Amino acid sequence: MNANAGKSRAGMYPPPARLQIVSTKLVEGIFAGNYRSVFRGQGIEFDEVREYVETDDARLIDWNVSSRFGGAFTKTFREEREITLFLVMDVSPSVFMDQSKAGRRHTAAVLLSLLSFAVIQNSDRVGAAFFSDKIEKWIPPRKGNRHAMRLIGDMLRFKPEGRGSDLALALRASGEALKRRGIVFILSDFKTGGYQRELLILARRHDVIAVRIFSPADDEFPETGLAYLQDPETREVLVSAGLSGKFREAYNDYRQTHRRQWLRDCGRLGVSAVEISTEDDPCEKLIQFFKHRRGK
Repeated sequence: MNANAGKSRAGMYPPPARLQIVSTKLVEGIFAGNYRSVFRGQGIEFDEVREYVETDDARLIDWNVSSRFGGAFTKTFREEREITLFLVMDVSPSVFMDQSKAGRRHTAAVLLSLLSFAVIQNSDRVGAAFFSDKIEKWIPPRKGNRHAMRLIGDMLRFKPEGRGSDLALALRASGEALKRRGIVFILSDFKTGGYQRELLILARRHDVIAVRIFSPADDEFPETGLAYLQDPETREVLVSAGLSGKFREAYNDYRQTHRRQWLRDCGRLGVSAVEISTEDDPCEKLIQFFKHRRGK
């Protein structure tokens, strides 16, 4: 499926109606009535206390109740029927400054829209945190098509105030706010650091999927002449010599080292890692990811 076919000529993003149609196909083709099985280890909630039988797990015995009634009683649990999907959306300048149809912002917007519609169509809840160097906007998880449309509309019209990127803050805030186990998608270029501890804590309780959104130009410096590069977040200017083979090699090595370290961190912390280029079809990448998860 080519997402480009549904893009509006007048706007930067595919219209919501088109995204809703695509997300319906995503749900039917991938979730296929087995939506919850795509994600590992969904949470369980307490159901009741009943008398212990030999086949029960002794670790679940409720000793307080057992001592009170003079017998062995065990706790029983059931799988949570309702799933909460929470989107941690990077709106820092390195993601949101590029307004083009081939930019990181466009890719992030399409991903957020597809995931939101997919969750709502399964009668589950979706919420989001938009972050830069602060929490720019917090949208509590709710159900309903109107809520999904509002979330997507807020994202399309959003104008960030901050200039940096504090992923650690966003992860910490999300972990503190999400009381029940859920699914957390992080949509970012991950051009920041110091967030590993918060990511580990979040991943211990939730199913976390880190989506690195990148442009091919990020990982390979073009063969150009003298150029002035400005960091959109710090405003720092770097003079580059694109014709220098050593400069391009050093830059490319740095970007590949950063990518490998990110992948290692995700694996070590129990986080699923997904890489999506601005040249990719976001829907196809999601399909590949869900197929992989369902096939485990």
